[in-house]
Amino acid sequence: MKRITALLCIASMTVLMTACAEKGTDYSNQTLTGKVTAVDGTKVTMRLGELSEQETPQKEEAAEGSQGETLAAKGEGNGESDGQSPPEMPSGEAPTDNAEGDAPPEKQSGGGESQTPPEMPSGSGESQTPPEMPSGNGESQTPPEAPSGDGESSGQTPPEMPSGGGDMTPPGGNMGMNHFTPGEESAVLDFDGAEIKVETGMETKDGSMDDIAKDCILIVETGDHNAVRTVTVKMSDGAGMPGGGFGGSGEVTQGTAANTIDSDGKASDCTYISEGDDENALRVDGAAATLSGITVEKPKGASSNTEDGDFYGMNAALLATNEAVVTITDSTITSSAQNGNGVFSYGSGTTVNISDSRITTTADNSGGIQTTGGGTTNASNLTIETSGNSSAAIRSDRGGGTVIADGGSYTSNGYNSPAVYSTADITVKDAALTANNSEALVIEGKNSILLENCEVSGNMSDTKGSSSDENVHNVMIYQSMSGDADVGTSTFSMTGGTLLSNNGDMFYVTNTHCILKLSGTELVQKDKEGYLLNVTGNSADRGWGTAGKNGGQVEFTADHQKLEGDIVVDSISSLDMTLSGKSEFRGTVNIVDNEQGGEAVADNVVVTVEAGSTWILTGDCTVTSVDKKGDIDFNGYTIKLADGSEMK
Repeated sequence: MKRITALLCIASMTVLMTACAEKGTDYSNQTLTGKVTAVDGTKVTMRLGELSEQETPQKEEAAEGSQGETLAAKGEGNGESDGQSPPEMPSGEAPTDNAEGDAPPEKQSGGGESQTPPEMPSGSGESQTPPEMPSGNGESQTPPEAPSGDGESSGQTPPEMPSGGGDMTPPGGNMGMNHFTPGEESAVLDFDGAEIKVETGMETKDGSMDDIAKDCILIVETGDHNAVRTVTVKMSDGAGMPGGGFGGSGEVTQGTAANTIDSDGKASDCTYISEGDDENALRVDGAAATLSGITVEKPKGASSNTEDGDFYGMNAALLATNEAVVTITDSTITSSAQNGNGVFSYGSGTTVNISDSRITTTADNSGGIQTTGGGTTNASNLTIETSGNSSAAIRSDRGGGTVIADGGSYTSNGYNSPAVYSTADITVKDAALTANNSEALVIEGKNSILLENCEVSGNMSDTKGSSSDENVHNVMIYQSMSGDADVGTSTFSMTGGTLLSNNGDMFYVTNTHCILKLSGTELVQKDKEGYLLNVTGNSADRGWGTAGKNGGQVEFTADHQKLEGDIVVDSISSLDMTLSGKSEFRGTVNIVDNEQGGEAVADNVVVTVEAGSTWILTGDCTVTSVDKKGDIDFNGYTIKLADGSEMK
């Protein structure tokens, strides 16, 4: 949640504006964009200009450092205050806290690839074995084939980058970022009495003048007499980080730890506690550790930087890092600290194997299990419950990784808190996934969610949670352009189980190319006005591509699948839909105009009905073409084709 991203600030305010360069300039009833150059009380000076997306070069990988060195640990950590020092390791030496220092740089070995968990020392039993993939073997992490038989789209072009080209892969493989181009004019704005909001990723929070700092980018909407109605501080364009809490540090920053295990061995029936700021209750640093019956508690402790918590594990209850291999069984992990993720696996080569355990988090930006930077998490029979906003039960963020969950219950209660938020390759089998105030599932960018025999439900609010401003849905597949997920093909596959939507569209796809596959899944849509599938561009107000060029491209295969509902595809998007294996679809498919006036693409909608499958119309349809090998029950309705002909 993603978020989760390059800093965005949003503000709504009433303001009296005068231009520094031209006193008396009338800004009434306009939208202004500018970069903050000075803040004096409630008066803000900003350089006016334009905000656009720009391809960004690949980031330099962290320089090789002393990767064998232990991460910083806070010697006065609260875990020692009650006499609850970590148990002695098999060597007879208690884990030692190092002098405070910086975290080591991220490993440079292909972070985007699935990591093979390194062997634990002395081959300690079956608990080390990752849960089975849905197919019963390790091969099921491969995304399902596209309908054309390969992973490439059949004539589908991913959303255009700001340059207007069709190639979604910028130099170096990174994605576009917002870019501010300054002009010549400056303006002084008085923000006295303003309503200020701060947006980061998919989350919007109430803010204050403390969230407006030098180098923030503001979008200001004015009313009559230069009174400002809303202001959007879109991001920080430099060192200024509004509020000091939402801009990433630009390097791997993990804070300190109350307790650190940095040598191989086992521990059981221990309690690890932290109440410190930016501090883990327990950090396993570069060690192969087996932990049984432990309790990890993070009752409080502030986070100074949300993105360092989201990306690198700062302030998490339990952090595994620096190629650690951690096996956790029969344990309890709780966190009440903001940005206090429960169990965090960070970095290429780091593996967390956790089973038969309970994880509970209550504050914002606090997922249950979090995986980033190419880490691996193997979960079996967990009970996870989160209550904060932007706190997915199964969560990933920048740098992705691999997550495999087998069995268990995963529940989120906050807004913008799906049961699963994927910027990684995530596979879940035989589990219950419940989002009580959010969409059920989200995939961002070139990542995947593969489900088998899962019970999934979402209940997204129409009014609460910032993502509902764009669309209300149950499964969202998109590209935020924030830098948290590579641009490319998203993959969603669900076999068996139940997918329940309490509100909005069942599937919403925007600003990405997606392979979508359903097989034998029961779909339950309680909102009768919601679409079965909505493939459309978006306003770009949230930075999700360029308005008029940010449609979705979907290759949808329904195999032995019952579908009911309407499908809409706007003119800048595309859908290649195949009904196979005796599937039945009862509903309509229609092409609609892009709301932002984008240029229509060719072959918007191609529907293939394979032999043995049936399409039952419930209204008139408009598509590009139909390949009819099976049955179409027109039910008195017509299908209008791109060449002007009709089927009925």
